[in-house]
Amino acid sequence: MRKLRMGMIGGGPGAFIGAIHRTAANMDGEIELVCGAFSSDPEKSRLAGEELGLGLERVYPSFEEMVQKETKLGDDKKMDFVSIVTPNHMHFAPAKLALENGFHVVLDKPMTFDLDEAKKLQQSIRESGKYFCLTHTYTGYPMVKEAREQVKDGKLGAIRKVFVTYPQGWLSNFLEASDNKQASWRTDPTKSGKAGAIGDIGTHAFNLAEYITGLQVSKICADINIVVKGRKLDDDGVVILKFNNDASGVLMASQIMAGEENNLTIQVYGENGGLEWRHGDPNSLLLKWPDQPMQTFRAGSGYLGEAAKHNSRTPAGHPEGYIEAFANHYRNFALCVKASIEGKKPKKEWLDFPGIEDGVRGMAFIENVIESAKSEMKWKEFTI
Repeated sequence: MRKLRMGMIGGGPGAFIGAIHRTAANMDGEIELVCGAFSSDPEKSRLAGEELGLGLERVYPSFEEMVQKETKLGDDKKMDFVSIVTPNHMHFAPAKLALENGFHVVLDKPMTFDLDEAKKLQQSIRESGKYFCLTHTYTGYPMVKEAREQVKDGKLGAIRKVFVTYPQGWLSNFLEASDNKQASWRTDPTKSGKAGAIGDIGTHAFNLAEYITGLQVSKICADINIVVKGRKLDDDGVVILKFNNDASGVLMASQIMAGEENNLTIQVYGENGGLEWRHGDPNSLLLKWPDQPMQTFRAGSGYLGEAAKHNSRTPAGHPEGYIEAFANHYRNFALCVKASIEGKKPKKEWLDFPGIEDGVRGMAFIENVIESAKSEMKWKEFTI
C-alpha cells in the first residue's frame, strides 16, 4: 500500500505546532506531505512550501483554493486527507470544506471556536463517512494507554477520585504585548474563543481524565481567573468534577505558575488502588496499593498490555515522548484510512485515537466551565 498523501492548512512561519505535526506524520512511513496552504498570507505560504521542498503548483494561497484544486486532481495524485493546524477560529471552515469534498481530516485541538461549530462539524463527519482525528496528544502516550487498560480491566476497582493538573508558567507576564504570535492569538477572544487556559490546556486535562477512567463528567463547579492585568481571557482555573458513576475529582489548569513547563499529571484512585502518570516522566506509570509496595510500570516492557505495546516503538529504557505520542495518533488514523481505501475493516487498536465525540465534549467542557464560573449558583449539570 502506498503512503497516504497529506495536505496541510496552517503551520507556516512562526507556527511551532505545524512542524510537530509534520514530523509526527512522517515518523512511521505511512504518510507524505504533498501540498499545503501554510498561511493566510500567500507569500508566506509560498515560502513555507519552498522550504519544505514542495512544487509551487501544490502550494496554495488559501485553503479554499487548495481544496478546490486538489479535488480536481486524479486519484493517483490528490491528497487523501488534510491536517489543519490553524488558530481555533480557523478550524471549522476548512475542516467542513474538506469533509464535504471527500477528504479525511486531522484537526488540532480544541476542535472549534465554539460548541455550535463543533455540533455542525459532527454532522458533517456523519454525512461524509470520513475519518476524523483530533490531536489530543497526551492520550497517545503508551503509558496513558496502559493506565486506561488497568482501569478498564478493573485492577483499581470502582473509581472514586480523580485529580488532574496542568501547570504552565509561560504566560506569567503580559507576553501578548510583545511580538509573540502564540501569546497574541491564544489570549485573543476573537481567535481563541470564550476561554484561554481552560480552552488551551484545560481541555487536554479534561480529555485525559475521561480517556483513562472511561467515565464522563456529569456535573461541574468552576472558578476561573484572569491573574495578569490587562489580559482578556482566563489564565488560571480550577474545576470540581462529578463523574457519571458518582466519583468526584478536581481539575486545575493554569498558565501563570512561574517556573512550570508542561507537567500535566493525573492521579486516579479506586476501591483497590490508585495510579499516577506525569508528563514530566511519561515513560513511567505508578500503581499504588494499600497492601503491597508501589509498582512502576515502564514503557517498552514485555509485561504491558497490547494497547501500550502497539503504541511503543523502542525497547524499555529508550525514551519516547511528545512527538511520538502525536505520531501514534497519526499512525492509527492512517491505518484506518488505508483500510477504508482497501475496503477492509480496521483493527481495534487502530481505532484508538481521539475523534469527533472527544471534540464535542471538549467544547462543551469549555462552555460549561465558563457558564459555571460566571454564575452565583456554581454547580451545574454538564450539558452538550
